[in-house]
This record gives sequence, structure tokens and C-alpha cells, in this order.
Amino acid sequence: MGVQQILLSPDHETKAVLDYLCQQSGKLYNSGIYFARQTFFKTGKLLTGKFDLAYEPSVSKTMVAKSLPSTPAQQTLLSVIEAFKSFKELRSLFLKGQLHFQPKVPGYLTSSKLFKVAYPNSGGQKPTLVNGQLRFSLGLTVKRWVGISEFFLPMPSNLNIANVKEFTIIPKNGAFYLEMSYEVEKQQHDLDINQALSIDLGTADNLAACVDTLGNSLLIDARSMKAMNQLWNKKISTRKEGKSEAYWDAWLDRVTRKRNHQMRDGINKAAKLIIDHCLKYGIGTLVIGWNEGFKSNATMGRINNQKFVQMPLGKLKDRLKQLCDLHGIRFQETEEAYTSKASFLDGDSLPKYGEKPEGWKASGKRLKRGLYQSINGSIVNADLNGSANILKKVASNLSLDLGLLGRRRNIALAIRCL
Repeated sequence: MGVQQILLSPDHETKAVLDYLCQQSGKLYNSGIYFARQTFFKTGKLLTGKFDLAYEPSVSKTMVAKSLPSTPAQQTLLSVIEAFKSFKELRSLFLKGQLHFQPKVPGYLTSSKLFKVAYPNSGGQKPTLVNGQLRFSLGLTVKRWVGISEFFLPMPSNLNIANVKEFTIIPKNGAFYLEMSYEVEKQQHDLDINQALSIDLGTADNLAACVDTLGNSLLIDARSMKAMNQLWNKKISTRKEGKSEAYWDAWLDRVTRKRNHQMRDGINKAAKLIIDHCLKYGIGTLVIGWNEGFKSNATMGRINNQKFVQMPLGKLKDRLKQLCDLHGIRFQETEEAYTSKASFLDGDSLPKYGEKPEGWKASGKRLKRGLYQSINGSIVNADLNGSANILKKVASNLSLDLGLLGRRRNIALAIRCL
């Protein structure tokens, strides 16, 4: 599935309509969250069925629900269901001891309380193309209330409306975006599924540290992205100096949009570099190390925590997963406990989180500036050592041969994403 997003520049009337829709969608989302939370607290039941809220009169038949076109209203309630589905999956992992933190029940929208408005490209209220503009219906209730039955947004010339699956209006940082999801034909490549590349995300000054079973290594530099993020933090801090914690204005919205666009551009470029590497060497499996909640538990000091936590690593993981699906690459996610401490060259064992044997100790040690020293004194890149250990975690299950990782000289390529 491909996604294209454009920043809208609506006139005053259209902006008022978009603001109204997103406000009502936010109110409906919070209503759905309230009902689902109360159901869970009182009965222990999790509402994860597609129609659990759509057929619930206390939610779907309220004036808030009726104030939205029926199709977008149903999509908003489906978003509540998706949130509780994710919570159910995480809760199941936690109860099995496979998750090191207790997930929280989905919460309410705060701050502006605006929520996205989705129009699927099917059914009676699907958008239509009129003189090169997308026509969106507002439904009978809105027409009866304010006398407006429709609004128009620009249609990108590079897309065919027939190929778009869903149009979504997204409120973000004082602006509105139109996001279009469309089907993308999968590409065929000659790949070897028994060759794999592993990724250690967000380490030191690197966005991603990668090694593959052919003996190659790849470092994607994150210093440029982190500098942009640091500049954004400085601007925010300077602007809000002497003002209340909740202070926000249009200027802050603008600099935040710019920062978000920079981060998104960097993530897309990094993901493309990694996938291009796989295609170049015929690698058919991509392994990524990921621990849920690892950002919230970061203990690297105030400055390093800011640099690490604010990097959009989850978006990089999601983008890599999308590209793997597009190019026919197997995507494998694994927990990465002890991968940064253990020595790959010394063959250290890799316990799962919470299952470290008594007396377990790493053979090597991590030095300053991202270096790792093995037991015989060899100095290797610490991030690449962690990436190799991630690959080792899944090697037996995926039938991977890691012989070349220790015998061939690895050359780390530092690539700037921005």
C-alpha cells in the first residue's frame, strides 16, 4: 500500500469546514474511547470487533456521531477498535511475560482534540472528481444545520482517483494534510531468502547500523537529523521562555511542521538506502531489533535521551516493513535484549529479556565513541556488534549461515540521510 500526503492551503470557508469535521471526529473518538474503557474496566471485555461500536446506540446514535457524515463517523469508531486491538495484543504479550512493561489502556485525545477524518473511496459517500477537484460530501445533517452539503480539495495530478483506496484529512501542527492511500503493484526480484540483513536502530550517532550474512556492513549517519532536531528544540525553548508550559502559537506550529517534514524525508531516504542494499546483493530477509517501550525506559542522560527519544524510529521500522512487502523481502522483528553487551566475535550467548542465567557475563566491553573491545583486544564498531548479535538471535529459526560475518573484513559506510 502506497501513501501520498499533501499539505493543504484551504480558503477560509474550507478551513472552517475541515476544522469542524476534525473537531467532531475528535469528540466521537473520545466518546468511543470512553465507552470501550468503561466496558473493559467493568466487565474485563475488550471491544475489538469491527462492529462493536458501530452498533452501539450510546455511541453511534448520538448527536456527535450524527454531526459527521456516516462513513467518516464509522471510520473514526474503527480507529477506536484498532487502538484496543493493539492494546489487546500488547497485554497478551505482557501476561505471557514476553513484554517488559505493562501496556496502558488507550487514552483520550488531549490538547486540540482534533482527529483525522477518513473517506474510503467506496460506498455512497466516496469522493468524486469535479473539474479536477475532489468533492467530499458533508451529509444531510450538516446540510440541514449550516446549509453546506460539500467541500472541495485539490487532487494530485500524479494519481488516478480510481486507484486510491482512502482519502484521509489529517490535522497536524496547525495545518491540514490530505493523505491518499493507494494500491501499489508488488515488484519481483531475484532474492535469496537465506541471505539476511539485520538492523540495530538509533544507536549513538547512527540512525541504523546494519550487517548482512554476506559480510557487508552499513552505517546510516543520524547526526544531521539530530542537529535539525536539536535546533527545533532550541527554537521551541527560546520562544516559550517566560511563558506558561501550555503556550503555543502559529509560529511554533510552522517550525514544528518544518522539523516533521525533515524527519520524514530523512526516514524515507534511510529506508530506501537499506532496501537498495538488499536488492543490490540479492538479500531476501530483513531482521530488525525492536523492544516495545524501549524509548520510555531510556536512561542515557537528559541530553542523550532527548536526541534518542525524539528520533522517529518507529516510523523507520514501519517504512521498512512497507518497502519489504513491496519488494518481496521477508521482514522479521525480534527482541534485542543483551545484543549491545554481548560480544559477537567471542560467541557470547544471548538470553531473552528476563531470562539471563545466573553468572552470565559478556566477554567484551563497550568503549567510548561507539567502540567495542572483544576478549582478545580486537576493537570493532559497537553498533555493528549489536546488529550482528540481532542477526544471531534469529539465525537458527531462519536457517541463516553467519560464517562470513567473522571472517570477512567489514567496511562501515557512513551515509548522511539529509
